[in-house]
Amino acid sequence: MKKVTTEPTQSTEERIMAAGREVFTKKGFAATRTRDIAEAAGINLALLNYYFRSKKKLFDLVMIGKLQSFFGFIGPIIYNDKTSLETKIEMIVSSYTSLLMENPDLPYFILGEARNNPELMLNAMPKKDFLKKSAFIRQLANKKTGQDPYQFLLSILGMIIFPFLMKPIFKTLTNTNDAKFKQMMIQRVKLIPNWCKAMLRAS
Repeated sequence: MKKVTTEPTQSTEERIMAAGREVFTKKGFAATRTRDIAEAAGINLALLNYYFRSKKKLFDLVMIGKLQSFFGFIGPIIYNDKTSLETKIEMIVSSYTSLLMENPDLPYFILGEARNNPELMLNAMPKKDFLKKSAFIRQLANKKTGQDPYQFLLSILGMIIFPFLMKPIFKTLTNTNDAKFKQMMIQRVKLIPNWCKAMLRAS
């Protein structure tokens, strides 16, 4: 039998983290067993416990990483004073769509665990005035005076995220396969900014 070493190695820790991301995303915190993660990582349970003393500790790291992926890239986009509002919208749509195509279970994971772990969610999110101080919100307010810019932002995010949340139902109702759904999401990278520009032009 091959001897399993408990000597700390970065590659082993990365394998555990990768397995944790995969299993937690699919099953959620409550339904995941540490044994499931150990099996996915190809290690024994003792070695997993050596690196991460508890399922909760590993989950917290995975959750924070997921949230940072979800929110992290948007800062440089919305705080850039040199890009137009239209360009920012295109970048947000393209970046979020790419992220969700690579991680289609991410919205379910974040929404589900945010309900079960609200404190962790709040600690991992940007500061509450993160959006308020951005060039993006300022540009929106100037473009559509008298209207709440956050309503517009919610519309953008809804158009990006909702199709991924509805994917299983949509595929069943429309007999759409994964390849066709992927193509539709790619098309929406161009369609959503066009719809947003039409909304900005509307009185």
